[in-house]
Amino acid sequence: MLTAEDGQASETPSIIVKDVECAIGGRRIFNGLNLAVARGRITAIMGPSGTGKTTLLRLITGQVRPDRGQVLVNGVDVANLRARDLYRVRLSMGVLFQEGALFTDLDAFENVAFPLREHTDLPEELLRTVVLMKLHAVGLRGAARLMPAELSGGMARRVALARAMALDPRILLCDEPFVGLDPISTGVVLRLLKGLNAALGMTTVVVSHDVAEVEAIADVTCILANGAIAACGKPAALREMSSPVVRQFMNGSPEGPVAFHYPARDYLAQLLE
Repeated sequence: MLTAEDGQASETPSIIVKDVECAIGGRRIFNGLNLAVARGRITAIMGPSGTGKTTLLRLITGQVRPDRGQVLVNGVDVANLRARDLYRVRLSMGVLFQEGALFTDLDAFENVAFPLREHTDLPEELLRTVVLMKLHAVGLRGAARLMPAELSGGMARRVALARAMALDPRILLCDEPFVGLDPISTGVVLRLLKGLNAALGMTTVVVSHDVAEVEAIADVTCILANGAIAACGKPAALREMSSPVVRQFMNGSPEGPVAFHYPARDYLAQLLE
């Protein structure tokens, strides 16, 4: 099994994906996927578009059930849990969704407060303290009463990160956290992810296409291709691997096994129909 470790971690992995097969809408996504994510590290999941990166996160959170195999989160197979038990396991996870996915009718304060109101019985005064602490950690305590429409893209992503951290999760899952951000906002989110991971000792999984950003924070990077993990290692080392698909992706080359065009009929024949 390919392991998302750098050789120093000895603890049981936080996440183990074992022999997973998964098809969605008749399309095979994974065919014998194996992965172990080291506890307390930042693991990046990368790969060409359509290889199942977001589907992997959905497997980890139990939104998608594999056709075969196991998905172990802190030793619990989420693929076989009843809804009530699955919700309990999800309390140990924070999710930073693509584009932030803030509730548009709630201000920044109430977006961060939402999981606390749903899953705890904190008195209002203590809840307020926790929310302001989370917003302060991402530099937005002063924006607590701004609505999502009043936030820039980078600010919205930081509020979403504060919400993901509201319940002090043991695992943080980030789906394309850098998409659409300017260089300053990207740098801020990078520092936040790295700083929070180091300070809290949690396990962070980052799905991203951004090779440069991943190199700045990831302890290890895993490349998804052809329904499985093609390689895991330090980002710099992946560039030198002999695997054509890994080298093509890491170097951004148009030439290689990953085709730009989706499979289609002959172009000229279709035009002349």
